[in-house]
Amino acid sequence: MSAIEVGRICVKTRGREAGKKCVIVDIIDDKFVLVTGPKSVSGVKRRRSNIKHLEPTEKKIEVKAGASDDEVIEALNKQNLLEYMKEPIKIKVQ
Repeated sequence: MSAIEVGRICVKTRGREAGKKCVIVDIIDDKFVLVTGPKSVSGVKRRRSNIKHLEPTEKKIEVKAGASDDEVIEALNKQNLLEYMKEPIKIKVQ
């Protein structure tokens, strides 16, 4: 299992953004992280998210904690992950 860490690309598993990819930009505490799509890329707004509602992928980008959406887009561009971020994932309902 991939770790929850700044720069980790995750898939949201719950809520209206379920199936969309996001990047962890900050760790709030042991239950919550700050994620962003950014909205212009994957449709996920910058917001707090419960770790239980995220499925980490094996992909990670190099960003510092609290990185702006522009910095996140730049890092995604560098690693050619913009198209990957745009593809939604089908969530299996338990």
